[in-house]
Amino acid sequence: METKNRLGIWMDHSHAHLMEYAEPMVTKVLTSHFTEAEKVESPDISEKTLHNTEQHDNSQYYKELGEIIRNYDSVLLFGPTEAKNELVNILGKNHLFSKIKFEVIPTDKMSENQEHDFVREYFSKEW
Repeated sequence: METKNRLGIWMDHSHAHLMEYAEPMVTKVLTSHFTEAEKVESPDISEKTLHNTEQHDNSQYYKELGEIIRNYDSVLLFGPTEAKNELVNILGKNHLFSKIKFEVIPTDKMSENQEHDFVREYFSKEW
């Protein structure tokens, strides 16, 4: 039987917690270049410039996540914001991701142990 590579990602617009479905489960964190601190530290920048910077940085963040996701057969995206839906919509336009199974589930903020349990429970039911 072929082994399937499975990845769980808890994400918002600032951070992505990547957890490969394996034991022991380890969390790797990818951070967006645009953070809430950047908004607060830039009060003299126009709203339009700030929005364009945010869009550019989010695009780079999603591109970095896409490069990681390409190595998996099944990806569970979960978290409290619309970032997970935005990512799926972007990747869905690229044929390189057409054979990857995506599941998107809204959740609240979680501790690392809760994230691990969520990924384990989801993938244990999947196969």
